[in-house]
Amino acid sequence: MARVWIFGQDINTDQIVPGRYAPIMLKNEDDLRLYPFVEHRPEFASTVRSGDIIVAGNNFGCGSSREYAPLALKMVGVGAIIAPLFARIFFRNALNLGIPCFTADLTGQLADGEQVDLNLEAGRITSADGRELALPPPPTFLREVWSAGGIVPFYRQHGRFPGEAA
Repeated sequence: MARVWIFGQDINTDQIVPGRYAPIMLKNEDDLRLYPFVEHRPEFASTVRSGDIIVAGNNFGCGSSREYAPLALKMVGVGAIIAPLFARIFFRNALNLGIPCFTADLTGQLADGEQVDLNLEAGRITSADGRELALPPPPTFLREVWSAGGIVPFYRQHGRFPGEAA
């Protein structure tokens, strides 16, 4: 099961990864995995598990267009991000990297640390107590990009972009 991480509104890219931890500032780009939410939730990077889910309020990923903010979340294995509204550039960067993002408001419906199962295909979360929460069903092309691990891996596998004729 995945653990839920609850975040508030207006989580910006500096809260996700402060600029001083940009890959160009690090000796090794893999060190980026040490810094997601380093100041906002210091325990996050060391305790997040692969497949965990971020549930946030409006305007997740606002701020700069730094692709390394969603990259750091991918590096630590975030399985999906759910928010009522995303900054468009963050949403696109997450898509490019293959991070599932669902536009839905689950704030107040899940608790921080709660254990859930996420079914990406069906767009559904099932809580440990059996509650089911519906997410907007993702279009086929999004599921294909997520499955491939992002836009570039999708292109490498298929020789085309999603939505182009095969």
